[in-house]
Amino acid sequence: MDSLSSLLDGFGTALTPLNLLWAAVGVLLGTAIGVLPGIGPAMAVALLLPVTYGLDPVGAFIMFAGIYYGGMFGGSTTSILLNTPGESAAVVTAIEGNPMAKSGRGAQALAAAAIGHFAGGMIGTILLVVLAPTVASLAVDIGAPDYFAIMVLAFIAVTSVLGRSRVRGFAALLIGLTIGLVGLDQMTGQQRLTFGSLQLSDGIDVVIVAVGLFAIGEALWVAAHAHRTSGESIPVGRPWLERSDLRRTWKPWLRGPAIGFPFGAIPAGGAEIPTFLSYVTEKRLSRHKKEFGKGAIEGVAGPESASSASAAGTLVSLLTLGLPTTAVAAVMLAAFQQYGIQPGPLLFEREPDLVWGLIASLFVGMVLLLVLNLPLAPVWAKLLRIPRPYLYAGILFFAAVGAYAVGGEAVDMVILLVIGVIGLVMRRFGLPVLPAIIGVILGPNAEQQLRRALQISDGSVTGLVNTPFSVTVYVVIALLLAWPWLRRLTGRGPRAAGPGTPGGGAGDGGSGGPEDGHPERDEPGDEQKKGADATV
Repeated sequence: MDSLSSLLDGFGTALTPLNLLWAAVGVLLGTAIGVLPGIGPAMAVALLLPVTYGLDPVGAFIMFAGIYYGGMFGGSTTSILLNTPGESAAVVTAIEGNPMAKSGRGAQALAAAAIGHFAGGMIGTILLVVLAPTVASLAVDIGAPDYFAIMVLAFIAVTSVLGRSRVRGFAALLIGLTIGLVGLDQMTGQQRLTFGSLQLSDGIDVVIVAVGLFAIGEALWVAAHAHRTSGESIPVGRPWLERSDLRRTWKPWLRGPAIGFPFGAIPAGGAEIPTFLSYVTEKRLSRHKKEFGKGAIEGVAGPESASSASAAGTLVSLLTLGLPTTAVAAVMLAAFQQYGIQPGPLLFEREPDLVWGLIASLFVGMVLLLVLNLPLAPVWAKLLRIPRPYLYAGILFFAAVGAYAVGGEAVDMVILLVIGVIGLVMRRFGLPVLPAIIGVILGPNAEQQLRRALQISDGSVTGLVNTPFSVTVYVVIALLLAWPWLRRLTGRGPRAAGPGTPGGGAGDGGSGGPEDGHPERDEPGDEQKKGADATV
């Protein structure tokens, strides 16, 4: 009851005209900036920090929260329409959202993402109010072995479950882990794969990698096959969800928060891991498994709901522990310190107006986002009517601007082009892009947690499995790896297809390239179909 009465007081703060204005400004800015590839919500909050010096702290943080949630939704817009994630949490949305857009269902994908974002955000924020102390206490007890086990689970899930070809999945993961090694060793300071370049000492930003593999790689792939297509624009389709779509999406909308919220509260990769796991879960539970990789709406609804709920979970650790688990949370922590406020267990007692006003503004922001973006779904989808040469020229321009904005270095443009060529080669040989992305995002953190766990155990491998949580996660990993063989032994699963048999190449989840594993046998006129399979 104390939390409920405090939340009601928070609504009194959040619903004042001035704070409503800041919430609306944050939502609009976040959505607009999230749409631009490479310029995510973290950069937006960082850029606006100096502007908020003269603002009241409550209004400033209400605006920051609106930017955070709006940026996460805006990132899904370009993932769906252009196969170009605006930020890393929107990477998974491209797997099914972009094939839906290419088949004329872009408006439905955007609507499913908007409602999923709303449902996940509302449920996640309710859980933030009710379960913040409990989740925070659980997060404190999780150690390095547990973090490493969670990240290994993400690696295995994204490589072994999304596609039929495990070899290609692990090959793509290896590419991502290698890119993640570039820079200085975080523990010893030794240079790795920098080739003597000072610009590479800080590593390659994940935004540059994601934009390069998705946007640049896609643009180059389309350009290489432009002579086989008519260049006509893609149809928009009807701008509403049909009853059959609602029957397929309401359960993923409700399941997403159960995965996203707990992961958001622990420092294990932000929204990336829960969106991956949500996609895997929906694929396993769906009755339309054959549609996955070709435009299954469940693959949009579940991850978007999980992503939004993860944002609410992130605020649990930030507000109750002062522990930032994402880049946006880290910038918001700096903003707290800018105002002389220290997040932690005493924050709810010392700054109740700020905390509960911020939490109440999340509910307001969710409603504003739904009201703003649901009617705009068919408008955004009309981007697909732009002729493809102009469309992809625009993608290249904004991708380059976003990559340059990350560090302001000319070498970033060269790195972007090199990674784009790698993305083109991966599509050519049917390697999935998604494992490479998750390897770049989680590889450095996984290495750090692995070495930390081994240091604690004096180099003993048993230090990786010395907690009940880590043992449980490894059991889940073993089941994931053994499940195809168990199904084959019991005669309940299909015969595994090899690279030279139909269905054994790209695999489910759009691992890229021709489905028969022989890119040189492409037939003219198949470009549009294969674009959906080859891009993710």
